[in-house]
Amino acid sequence: MIVIVGIVFAVFILAIIVWMLLSHRLREKYAILWLVIGITMLVLTIFPDLLFWLSEVLGVQVPANLLFVAALALLIGVTLHQSWELSTGEDETRRVAEEVAILRTEIEALRAELDGKNRTH
Repeated sequence: MIVIVGIVFAVFILAIIVWMLLSHRLREKYAILWLVIGITMLVLTIFPDLLFWLSEVLGVQVPANLLFVAALALLIGVTLHQSWELSTGEDETRRVAEEVAILRTEIEALRAELDGKNRTH
């Protein structure tokens, strides 16, 4: 019964990821990561012995510990990537704000020049 629940959950997660991708709520570069996670969930749910085999190969005594370590590493990786994206976005926002300020100053100077010319004519 638990295997069926796990399969339904994994398929549900994959369906949400595909829907978000198709409706442009999730960018492709993030969708690839989440699709890999969803497919991995589905494969491990269908073939639970794969986790036991992998933990044996890696020398982890409890398969659940391997799953927790993998999840923790994934969360750290996603967090680091999101921090990098946020930093890049902040840099771009600052650059655009500086450009807008420069353009606004130029527009005000041109308006002042035009007003000066209109008053002399």
